[in-house]
Amino acid sequence: MAIARHGSGPAALLGAYASQVHPVFMLPPVATALFGAALAGAFDPRVALIAAGAAFFAVYTAHVKDGYVDFHRRGEDDDHPLTVLGCRLGLAASTVGFIACLAALAVVADPVTVALAAPMWAIGYLHAPQFDTNPVTTTLGYPVGIGLCLLTGYAAQTGGLDARPLALAAVLVTVLAGVKIVDDAQDYEYDRSIEKRTVAVVLGPARSRSLAVALLAVGLFAVVPLTITGLLPPSAPAASLAFGAVAAIAVRRDPTTATMLLVRGAYLFLAVLLVAVFFEPLAGVPLPDITAFGPYTYLATEVVFGALALALLVRAGEGALYRAARTIPALYPIAYVWDWYTLEVGVFAIPMRTGIELLGIPLEEHVFMLVVPAVVLGIHETVNPRGE
Repeated sequence: MAIARHGSGPAALLGAYASQVHPVFMLPPVATALFGAALAGAFDPRVALIAAGAAFFAVYTAHVKDGYVDFHRRGEDDDHPLTVLGCRLGLAASTVGFIACLAALAVVADPVTVALAAPMWAIGYLHAPQFDTNPVTTTLGYPVGIGLCLLTGYAAQTGGLDARPLALAAVLVTVLAGVKIVDDAQDYEYDRSIEKRTVAVVLGPARSRSLAVALLAVGLFAVVPLTITGLLPPSAPAASLAFGAVAAIAVRRDPTTATMLLVRGAYLFLAVLLVAVFFEPLAGVPLPDITAFGPYTYLATEVVFGALALALLVRAGEGALYRAARTIPALYPIAYVWDWYTLEVGVFAIPMRTGIELLGIPLEEHVFMLVVPAVVLGIHETVNPRGE
């Protein structure tokens, strides 16, 4: 019986199986397994490659099984390079490869690593038709697999887990869940026609995009408190800034363009995190000391955030500035009394200020009561544009 559907001979056979290596989806799991090894510090390359091999075979299993189900069973795809026999042989070979990697990890690492790696194959094999029809599993399957790749790579080197790899795995799962929701929205019309329950079908395009943006924002921001608490090095937030810049452009594009941008942004995110964690370029560099402005320090920070608020409101349109100009004065009396009282009873002090007082409170506090609501309103108008 034939194995390749298009052509015969070794070249056609090799081409058919090579076609199931999808670099866009294959590279992140393999790279993340190596990233997990790098998190451990000095690592054994041989062990790292075995963990990466397990990730490769798990994802290859997913690709072959997905193609088999979508073409040969569901009739969703227009073409597939492998026959039914070819798909089954490919699944058998990838499973053998994965088991070989598990056995090698059992020898060179420990049972913890094997326990973390084993579910990767299960997620890949069950992706279709079991997981890809449920909005939760179709969204979280690939991201959770990526998280397991990171944990496997780390545990293979250290024999266990600690807070850093667990925190980073949670960040990656959250961010990639947002990317996956946008990716699934590309097939919204078709999935809806066959009653395939992706997040986009269940929530609708607009609300699913909002959920995706929220997940991206949570995951990217989480890097900041993880850095502040010392779990990540000082340069780690640069990864969030880089991916955040890409995401800010992507979330306003159509699903196909947005997915393309977000997938590449995820590569960038992982690459910058790797550099930050492995090389720690800002280690030992102190935080910028803005108290060099002396008594104008507090005022200087208000100028910066005031400029940000103005930029956001201007970008949101003339109506946003008008609405802010009405809202902030309405809020000001409450803020003024609250601020005066807390200063009067000694709740807090402001050492780095000009010393100028107006109506019983420092000048900077008057500016603060204008700037903070303006920032809030600017963000609100940006996140909830009136056009929607």
